[in-house]
Amino acid sequence: MNKFILISLLILFILSCNEKVTQNQDDCIDKNKIMNDASCIEIYDPVCGCNNITYSNECYATINGITSWKNGVCN
Repeated sequence: MNKFILISLLILFILSCNEKVTQNQDDCIDKNKIMNDASCIEIYDPVCGCNNITYSNECYATINGITSWKNGVCN
């Protein structure tokens, strides 16, 4: 019986983690701000988007609809 409860709690924990990741990625990209016809200066000053993707610079993050980022490459 204890194993059943432990396995059930583990499954609930895993499912709740997956839901939070999906929700954060949805909040991370504003599809209304994606600009397919925009261009950026080719200066490498990497930023890590909230979707955990490294962009060459802030401009590339912006035109891809990323709502927040931090300086540097993603891990």
